[in-house]
Amino acid sequence: MSPSEPIFRASTFKEEKSEVAWNQALVGQPYAHALQSWVWGDFKSRWGWTAQRLTLTIAEGSWEPLGAAQVLKRRLPRLPYSILYVPKGPALDYTDQGLRLKFLEELEKLARREKAILIKIDPEVVSYWGVEKERKSPVGEKLTQELQSRGWLYSAEQIQFPNTVIIDLMRSEEDLLASMKSKTRYNIRLAGRKGITVRQGTADDLNFIAKMYQETADRDAFAIRPRDYYLDAWRSFYNAGMAMPLLAEYEGEPVAAVLLIRFGDRVTYMYGASTNRERQRMPNYLLQWEAIRWAKAQGCKIYDFWGAPTRFEEDDPLWGVWRFKDGFQGDVVWHIGAWDFPARPFWYNAYARLLPRYIAFLRSRNSETSEV
Repeated sequence: MSPSEPIFRASTFKEEKSEVAWNQALVGQPYAHALQSWVWGDFKSRWGWTAQRLTLTIAEGSWEPLGAAQVLKRRLPRLPYSILYVPKGPALDYTDQGLRLKFLEELEKLARREKAILIKIDPEVVSYWGVEKERKSPVGEKLTQELQSRGWLYSAEQIQFPNTVIIDLMRSEEDLLASMKSKTRYNIRLAGRKGITVRQGTADDLNFIAKMYQETADRDAFAIRPRDYYLDAWRSFYNAGMAMPLLAEYEGEPVAAVLLIRFGDRVTYMYGASTNRERQRMPNYLLQWEAIRWAKAQGCKIYDFWGAPTRFEEDDPLWGVWRFKDGFQGDVVWHIGAWDFPARPFWYNAYARLLPRYIAFLRSRNSETSEV
């Protein structure tokens, strides 16, 4: 049952200091994501951000939260201002219009209190399904309209992938295989016949996966963050029981790897890496299939491929990745993407003009990427 309007007026943000209480609050919310977890906030706090965990509660009512937002804050150099970011959040019941609007109102107030140039959100709210946007989400459409009417702007800085591909794990393995493209099924079986095996990794494998990830970036010409950044993130997730590395091997030597992040009923293929060796044996196909099987065995409902093109055309940077993922015949999901509330319009406009040049400079030095 939706809270009444008087209850919304009495609702207020409460900062949550307890990891246990935060995780309980977050797990109970629809649209919750691993990047809203306590683990992710702690990790980011070691890389230039501070994390504030906020729940929307009823001022005079029960403790049960109406929604949750982990807000990351970063001070801007030589300026008395900051930027705020709610990665893959906030988490709340977006079908409830009153709650949506109350949350936006409180986030806007927070941005002003914190002397922020902007606050950015990119919740897991769907706008369309299908490559050709065959189906529209009424919730996504309404939320987009509300953001626009309140002065929020579609962000030029889409930090996370706005689109993805998901697989429904509630089907049998036989059905999942049967739904794939024939070439993908063939390559999965070929890898097994050609001596590729897949095993679960441990924390001891993370260093090697980081080296493999650098090799992948060099081969495919994309920029990545410093190696220690990934190792810190992966170990944080792994130690919290949220990460599973899987490695494809040939004759005992790793040739490809994925790092899976489990949160709630979803497993996300957040990182993938491969060497230049034995690629003709198609290790990545068998590796992805075993990742899907592992996610299903955990009782999860969704396997998230984490990323799809913004334009389904051959000149899109993700086209090659998309062709591989498309073979598994998941569902294309378009999210509403990242939106900015410009709390200080003058500084926001200056920031928006300079940021693309700054990011291009960082990428030219191979030190920055647009993913997590």
